[in-house]
Amino acid sequence: MSGWYYADRNREQHGPVSSDELVTHFRYGRVALDSLVWRDGMSQWQPLRDFADEIGLNPSPAEATITPPPVPPAPSAPAGTSPHDRLLRTPVAPAPKPRMSGGKIALIVIAVLLVPCLVIGAILAAISIPAYNDYTVRAKVTQAIAESQTLKQHVEAVRVGGGRCPGNGEDGIGTPESYASTYIARATVGEFDDGTCGFELEFRNTGNTEIDGGKLWWDLGSEHSQWQCSSEIPDKWLPLDCRG
Repeated sequence: MSGWYYADRNREQHGPVSSDELVTHFRYGRVALDSLVWRDGMSQWQPLRDFADEIGLNPSPAEATITPPPVPPAPSAPAGTSPHDRLLRTPVAPAPKPRMSGGKIALIVIAVLLVPCLVIGAILAAISIPAYNDYTVRAKVTQAIAESQTLKQHVEAVRVGGGRCPGNGEDGIGTPESYASTYIARATVGEFDDGTCGFELEFRNTGNTEIDGGKLWWDLGSEHSQWQCSSEIPDKWLPLDCRG
């Protein structure tokens, strides 16, 4: 038995091929059950489905190569079609390429725009949050120092008017704890070891371990005429006139 000839979707003739090769073409979609096939001994081309039962047989080595008759022409074009149109083959539409959905595109655009914003926001936060915290702590210290202005006036009035340095419980000056406020634990009034007169403030509730429990001193100086400020807490938390 001779080899098989088959016509593809464009009515182009191929072959000869063995039965196994024809089966392979069918499995890979190159031919279908309605594809026309021919072999020696057939009077005309017939659909592949007519030979489904025998398509698996191997051809014998002695198969002769015999030229098949012409492939039957494609069905005639409908009336009104120009001769030029009849010569054109029906193009096989290419498989559509997968396209990205509008939702995915929108997500990509949002991600491209959002990621740099998040990075910039993180950088700004890393800079601004510590700066804001420092500002808040300095504001608490400044508030505590401002609240001691009345006590400064009272001590100065006693020192200049009475010629001596007062202490807590004297000349209308209260106990150290009586001057406690939100950020001040106590104010101790009296004479310092160097002979100057003033008072000592102890801080609390600032939320900063470098400040809470720390002390700040106001003294009238050796001439007893001008207040001077000093402290044991770091300068960065203090007003300018108390630094150094």
